[in-house]
Amino acid sequence: MKIFTINPGSTSTKIALIENETVLFSKNVAHDADKLEEFDSISAQLPYRKETILNLLSEANISVSDVDAFVGRGGGLISMEGGVYEINSLILDHATRGANGIQHPAQLGPQIAHEFAVLYQKPAFVVNPPDVDEFQDLARMTGIKGIYRTSHLHALNLKETAIRHAAVLGKPYEKCSFIVCHIGGGISVSAHKNGKMTDGFDIVGGEGPMAPTRCGSVPVSGLLQYINGKDLKEVKSLCTKNGGFVSHLGISDAVELTKRAGNGDREAKLIWDSMIYQIGKAIGSMAVVLHGTAEAVLLGGGMVHSQDLVNQIKESCEWIAPVCAYPGEFEMEAMASGAVRVLNGEEKVKVYTGKPVWNGFDF
Repeated sequence: MKIFTINPGSTSTKIALIENETVLFSKNVAHDADKLEEFDSISAQLPYRKETILNLLSEANISVSDVDAFVGRGGGLISMEGGVYEINSLILDHATRGANGIQHPAQLGPQIAHEFAVLYQKPAFVVNPPDVDEFQDLARMTGIKGIYRTSHLHALNLKETAIRHAAVLGKPYEKCSFIVCHIGGGISVSAHKNGKMTDGFDIVGGEGPMAPTRCGSVPVSGLLQYINGKDLKEVKSLCTKNGGFVSHLGISDAVELTKRAGNGDREAKLIWDSMIYQIGKAIGSMAVVLHGTAEAVLLGGGMVHSQDLVNQIKESCEWIAPVCAYPGEFEMEAMASGAVRVLNGEEKVKVYTGKPVWNGFDF
């Protein structure tokens, strides 16, 4: 089966034409940053981005008229269970306006996929969007009444990594118990049991290990002192844009950081090692969540290309379970695989209702 996948970013859109597990064509379509600034909302960029993609496909002599389905990266949606969802009018409405209150280019994924689906009369899906929330109740409680934990994780890559490793073990994902990490520009550490992400860290809310652009968990009292006299928007950006490596050294490139560390920069080395140390602590906490039943600790994401990172995590965590590395990201392949599973009848397509999977406790 041929699947066309669409993954919008801030100034570009990744596209890929995938047949079964073979990538036939892949491109990161660049968009003019000045042109994007002209639009008053993310969704207003839709016609421009669509036209840019169509022009590139034409120039590359790539036809998508014979694909079996289109898949767009989800965004702006209300919390849902993991799975494959056919893009319906409610998904389009919520993605267009960002119903979850978070404005992100991924909102354009379902919209562009729908445009192509209408053009070529094929189905369109979203697969494990960022809004997947499968936390157990115990994972939601905090020490402040009215503040509860929700899931903001790299759900697509986390679940794809888990599904791939389950296949290696010859078992369905729904019968496995894993600790799964995505270690890239952002870092997600999550507990997976019987096909559900039962716990993890809210990386948008400032939880978990520090990352290249994210602060991770910090002491509340220290943060209260830090924000004195500062703009709230600026402080919030520490959770997603200006924390981590950026806050300490003004860079977000892990390769540059490790290069500096290798050249004797003590601060760079401490930051690198501290990040890995914090990942190990997070993995340990998920081992407790799974009551020691984890069959493997899985590492995915771009930074997993670093053998030093993998070795350090193995040294600190391999007593929990075998540590298995899946370097890189599989987002495009994961979206295609989800569509294929549905079209093959291996997985049942789900219907997006717009009703949050969790909306508070009834007490």
